[in-house]
Amino acid sequence: MEMVPSEGNQFVSKEIQNAAEEPRVLCIIQDTTCAKRVNERLTLNLPASTTLSTLYKDVAQKAGYVSGTLALVWGNTSDMAPLDHNSEMPLSDSGFEPDGKRNFLQLTDKDGEQPQIASDESGTADSSGLDDSSQERFIGPLPRDATAGCSGDYSSPSYSYSSILSKSETGYVGLVNQAMTCYLNSLLQTLFMTPEFRNALYNWEFEELEEDPVTSIPFQLQRLFVLLQTSKKRAIETTDVTRSFGWDSSEAWQQHDIQELCRVMFDALEQKWKQTEQADLINQLYQGKLKDYVRCLECGYESVRIDTYLDIPLVIRPFGVSQAYGSVEEALQAFVQPETLDGANQYFCERCKKKCDARKGLRFLHFPYLLTLQLKRFDFDYTTMHRIKLNDRMTFPEELDMSPFIDMEDEKSPQTESCTDSGAENEGSCHSDQMSNDFSTDDCVDEGICLDSTGSTERVLKPKSSSQSMLTFELFSVMVHSGSAAGGHYYACIKSFSDGQWYSYNDQHVSKITQDDIRKTHGGSSGNRGYYSSAFASSTNAYMLIYRLKDPSRNAKYLTVEDFPGHIKSLVQKEKESEEQEKRQREIERNTCKIKLFCMHPVKLMMESKLEVHKDKTLREATEMAYKMMELDGVAALDCCRLVKYDEFHEYLERSYEGEEDTLMGLLLGGVKSSYMFDLLLETRRPEQVFQPYKPGEVMVKVHVVDLKSETIASPISVRAYLNQTITEFKQLIAQAAGLSAEAMRLVLERCYNDLRLLYVPNKTLKAEGFFRSNKVFVESSESTDHQVAFTDSVLWKLLDRHGNTIRLVVLLPEQSPGTLAKRTLCQKVGDDSEVPLDGSNGNRKSVEAILEESTEKLKNLSLQRQQQQQQGSSNSNSDSQKSSDTSDFEHIESPTQEADSNSSLCIGADNRELENRTRATAGSSGGASSDPCEERSDSEVNNDRSTSSVDSDILSSSHSSDTLCNADSGPLQLANGLDSHSITSSRRSKAHEGKKETWDTAEEDSGTDSEYDDNGKSKAGSQYLYFRVEPCSQDDPSLDAQKCLVVHVDKRITLAAFKQNLEPYVGVTTTQFKVFRVYANNQEFESVRLNETLSSFSDDNKITIRLGRALKKGEYRVKVYQLLVNEAEPCKFLVDTVFAKGMTVRQSKEELLPQLREHCKLDLSIDSVRLRKKTWKNPGTVFLDYHVYEEDISISSNWEVFMEVLNEPEKMKSMSQLAVLTRRWSPATMKLGPFQEVILESSSVEELKEKLSEMSAIPLENLDFAKGRGTFPCDISVLEIHQDLDWNPKVSTLNVWPLYICDDGAVVFYRDSTEEPMELSEDERNELMKKESSRLLKTGHRVSYSPRKEKALKIYLDGGPAKDPGQD
Repeated sequence: MEMVPSEGNQFVSKEIQNAAEEPRVLCIIQDTTCAKRVNERLTLNLPASTTLSTLYKDVAQKAGYVSGTLALVWGNTSDMAPLDHNSEMPLSDSGFEPDGKRNFLQLTDKDGEQPQIASDESGTADSSGLDDSSQERFIGPLPRDATAGCSGDYSSPSYSYSSILSKSETGYVGLVNQAMTCYLNSLLQTLFMTPEFRNALYNWEFEELEEDPVTSIPFQLQRLFVLLQTSKKRAIETTDVTRSFGWDSSEAWQQHDIQELCRVMFDALEQKWKQTEQADLINQLYQGKLKDYVRCLECGYESVRIDTYLDIPLVIRPFGVSQAYGSVEEALQAFVQPETLDGANQYFCERCKKKCDARKGLRFLHFPYLLTLQLKRFDFDYTTMHRIKLNDRMTFPEELDMSPFIDMEDEKSPQTESCTDSGAENEGSCHSDQMSNDFSTDDCVDEGICLDSTGSTERVLKPKSSSQSMLTFELFSVMVHSGSAAGGHYYACIKSFSDGQWYSYNDQHVSKITQDDIRKTHGGSSGNRGYYSSAFASSTNAYMLIYRLKDPSRNAKYLTVEDFPGHIKSLVQKEKESEEQEKRQREIERNTCKIKLFCMHPVKLMMESKLEVHKDKTLREATEMAYKMMELDGVAALDCCRLVKYDEFHEYLERSYEGEEDTLMGLLLGGVKSSYMFDLLLETRRPEQVFQPYKPGEVMVKVHVVDLKSETIASPISVRAYLNQTITEFKQLIAQAAGLSAEAMRLVLERCYNDLRLLYVPNKTLKAEGFFRSNKVFVESSESTDHQVAFTDSVLWKLLDRHGNTIRLVVLLPEQSPGTLAKRTLCQKVGDDSEVPLDGSNGNRKSVEAILEESTEKLKNLSLQRQQQQQQGSSNSNSDSQKSSDTSDFEHIESPTQEADSNSSLCIGADNRELENRTRATAGSSGGASSDPCEERSDSEVNNDRSTSSVDSDILSSSHSSDTLCNADSGPLQLANGLDSHSITSSRRSKAHEGKKETWDTAEEDSGTDSEYDDNGKSKAGSQYLYFRVEPCSQDDPSLDAQKCLVVHVDKRITLAAFKQNLEPYVGVTTTQFKVFRVYANNQEFESVRLNETLSSFSDDNKITIRLGRALKKGEYRVKVYQLLVNEAEPCKFLVDTVFAKGMTVRQSKEELLPQLREHCKLDLSIDSVRLRKKTWKNPGTVFLDYHVYEEDISISSNWEVFMEVLNEPEKMKSMSQLAVLTRRWSPATMKLGPFQEVILESSSVEELKEKLSEMSAIPLENLDFAKGRGTFPCDISVLEIHQDLDWNPKVSTLNVWPLYICDDGAVVFYRDSTEEPMELSEDERNELMKKESSRLLKTGHRVSYSPRKEKALKIYLDGGPAKDPGQD
């Protein structure tokens, strides 16, 4: 297609100018195959009729690639499947959106190979038409979308994962970052680009019979190097290498030091290469030798120790000095600079037999062939006590002359005493204080390189000529760290010895760089930093440098593929075949359509699966695959099944595919996509049936036939119609399908949940009435007069309203009720008014009306008797009536059936009409009946004895708006409690905010009792009936006991109070004597307690458990009581659950509590020997005085917790102005803490506190120090820390100011004698005490702060995995 420029420098097809009326498709393409172009966008504005094959040609021309060598994938999804480059399908039918909407695409490799660049006239390839100098160079922290492995100290542009599938234009392959393995990638690329190491690794041959290839580190490195050299991918994984290290996936999330990894990996290779030709490879390449000497300045006697090293750590900034070394040469000079031992540091000379001034230093004896320099950028700041990174500028030359630093003297002289001690045995580096590594010294773990000192020092590389000019080293690898001491990112800048070009190896990305980019890694902030923003200018710098000795006779070249040893060629062939297989598999994946598949199975009902079918498979073949997946063989014949387009969300059958059985699935589904906007349904039929065709544009209607006489709603009939049909035509369609009369037909559309619209305009279309893809319609056709009344007043509306709001609940009755379950039989009224007992017995049967009347009368009699008893009790003691008289949840529970004949059965029919009469009767009479004070209740009953009851309360309060606000035609719905549907939730919340108390969940504020319920918790305005019907549980469910289970069909707008009231006859006790628990997943139960809340949060088949026990009365709260044991290892011990009431004094609550403690906890205490105090998590708080009144002096809430404390002496707290402080003495001389002692202060004066402590401890006032404890009670702290870590003697005069803030009872104060010196501990004693303290603090759950958590040590496991230490955290 010819392309011409248009506005905005966009390429558009020429035909667009001649067809302006045709819709256009805007395509925005990102080239992810080239790091230089990843931020560029290509824009094409094409006619919608343009084919996919033409699109490919236009993109190839625009991007400068050879047509047919690239692939296009969608850019705004995770779908990696390319668009079909041979397809003649227009863009409008291929998922592209016209009319100016942007269609994002990504240009990627084709079949795993880099797109071929279109050649110019001279036949040379140029990726961009620009020379290198004009191309954007890439170095530094590279694109990672929040990839872990960086600390967040830098940011970078985004890139596509698809770009790793094609090789970089540099010809080099990157490594995928597993998570935080950038340090590993940088080292592996450096070793790969070292010719001597790579060639030696290739020459090693793996013996598969001797070792498992999975755990062989040299083999996995060899395989990785082969892939790096021969793979066509842009980047390859390192998981096989890390698996050979014995690492699991968690190691990928641990960032380590690259120099530490280098030492540990070399050690592992040496161990694996023992008794092979490569046994001494590491020493030959990387090991040097130096001497650590001390020379007497009086006699010249020199004591020498010979050490070996693998790298030279260079100090960036000497300790105590603010000026850093400016170059590597300066740091090397400082490294060998001797120091003079004089004064107190004099050296004892063996020859002089006395202490003499001496000179101590290091001298290099031999340099390795590959010289590794570590720039010690990580240091410790003793001011802040944190590790820091030194970002000072340190230059390094491309060629380094090491001749000034070599010691040309003989290793041993007549007056030299020498010992050979491999310093690498313990440190893996030079044996000197300067050269100790911060990372290794932190971890007391032997991670070093184990070298055999016997004779190994003789095999180190020596210059072949004694001339110092042979000690010139050339730089070829710079490993860069970007970030801080807390974490960051590594990448490597490496020079190729084949062409002398520098490259940046940054995980997946490999790109060319220049000497200017290398100079940017010197650090500091001077100069133009180019790529980096100023925020990161000083945090990206060189960390490790590797030089190679310039020796033409030894400098090796990389082995070419042709020169590979035989075993490597075999490995190359094997990896090539594996890559080809992976490519074929990827191609299959890219051409596989994956779509949700549903099936209405004749036996298993609705089934769901995922159909994976190749795009070139036909519909007939896909149907056969789906037939097998859904296990229909033997259930239905294959020719009785078909696939149809289905919308599962709307339950809508969009279309069927008649006559398209041989059409390819790729065409039917609109191509291969990661997700589809529709699903497939495998539809089945009986042999005698015929499939109904589903045409596009039709809507599906589920028609429910309503029978007003029997008040039933039939199962749906599916009818398909068109949106342009009128209501009259639609009625005719339904009449034909359902066999009803169209003249008397009423149609009701349920537009949204319980939003009912009567369709009464004959000529109105279905679209105008609000029909959509899938609809629900109720139809009623009868000669009744119900159609003459307003729709919202009709029986039809009430029936549909009830149907839309009715839910089915499974209610589990108590295991043993007072009436004994065996003595009562629940009956269900069926068909011909016969009653079938649930237990199958034929006991005495009564009519439902008689049983309801009898049970109601018994409940009233029981209530009257209890009222009389309570009145008699209240005449004896008015004060006692304010207390809770129940010490147990099961005390005083009686069943109404106990008063009747014990042999009679309570058979309760559940016909809704009979229950309606009963409910109206009880609701009407409850308003005027006198209430029993003992049964006085409100939503204080919601207060739960479980700490998590608020979960249920919150759920109950969140009624669905669709349940109450959808009645557009009828307005607000009046509910049983007198509130309209719009205010049912807001009423309670507004009351909660209007309350004067701060606690939002107190009884009165929660319940709305005053306006909606009487003192018995029964609705004052319960004039409207809400549906409630009971039936027995099915005998088929083995998990449920049919005799203890009910299925309740109930209107979910019913309140919890009314629901409990309806359950009374089935439980056998009044609503005040049982509790309702909602059962959640994993059988977790939470009590439903808010009586005025509806059941709107419940759904079908939710389970409810009924438990016997006194429900809370108005103004009562459940309270958990814990014992406070200040000097015990576990100071908080749970005792009992009890009930406190509003208006009760603390002393009265103690009177109620003590008998429970005596019965349940075996604690026989007197009332004056205990105190109650506030509990805030584990912290003791305000002491409650006996005369304090709950809700007046003490705020109380549901699920409240208090401490009960046993006093050893009479209570000293008499007033709220006093302050109770818990004090503890610290004795430095014995390294021990004394027991807690309480001090009662009359004021918040620091002076009074010190006086009381001095009086109690006999420490002179001037010598007394004190400090506030930290954390939660008991404020545990290590005895090794307490002396210096606490803030002793704060400069304040009162306790209620910073930094003390002691404003309430229960604060912990430590004190000591300032003249008492701490005990002197030996190292062994300190270590032993540290272990004891660690064990003690861990048991109490307190953090051991004196022993900071160490970084996880880097280890490589030679046996394939770590040995599990059961005691290790």
